[in-house]
Amino acid sequence: MSGVLSRELAEALAEDAEALAALHDRELTAETIAALREVGFPANLGLLPADDRARQTWRMMAEALPREADAATLDRLAVDYAAIYLTGAYGASPCESVWLDDDHLACQAPMFALRQLYAAAGLAAADWRKRPDDHLVLQLLYLAHALRRAEEPDALRRLAAMMDEHLLRWLPDFAERVSVRCEQPYFAVLAGLTFLWCEQLRNLLAERLGEPRPTREAVEARLRPSQRTEAVPLAYMPGAAPSW
Repeated sequence: MSGVLSRELAEALAEDAEALAALHDRELTAETIAALREVGFPANLGLLPADDRARQTWRMMAEALPREADAATLDRLAVDYAAIYLTGAYGASPCESVWLDDDHLACQAPMFALRQLYAAAGLAAADWRKRPDDHLVLQLLYLAHALRRAEEPDALRRLAAMMDEHLLRWLPDFAERVSVRCEQPYFAVLAGLTFLWCEQLRNLLAERLGEPRPTREAVEARLRPSQRTEAVPLAYMPGAAPSW
């Protein structure tokens, strides 16, 4: 039916988003690697690749999964994980504010905007000091939550707007930077896969709604006036220094 997703498709997409969130959430373990290989990740995703670029990325992801889960391999993967998600050593923050704030500061306006969006859906970050509301993992989990409740066109429009105004404004840059700075291929390809999956989801929403996607320039132009006039007071917080 035009304008909506079937319950089965919405659930499959939500499970995809949760699976991707889990892979960005924590270091790889031998058990996770075995489980991914058992299900044939990423071929088990509900949203399969739609073009040559995506198909190549899906193949690369399967190849990037370590064949051996020995201690040395896990240690090398842990170094990449820490450099992306914990220490900022690669300058590839998983938080939106760092990419969109003029001074590349964490915990800025995008975090507060997403906090309001989550609250409207009855959600809240468990501890924003440890994982801010604009973290990639939380945005992917929000997609899963919203997909399961997108039973009417307006709900799909709200989800599409969230992706336009938040996730897809910075995820391409995050994926590109991770891809060139990672030592191991796994997280590099995972970042690209996550971006392309989100791109395909957004294209699917546009198709179901019968409404073309706005360009990135159009989104920026639409948001610019509010960014100039709205100021969000933020007291100094330890750990809120630039991670760029």
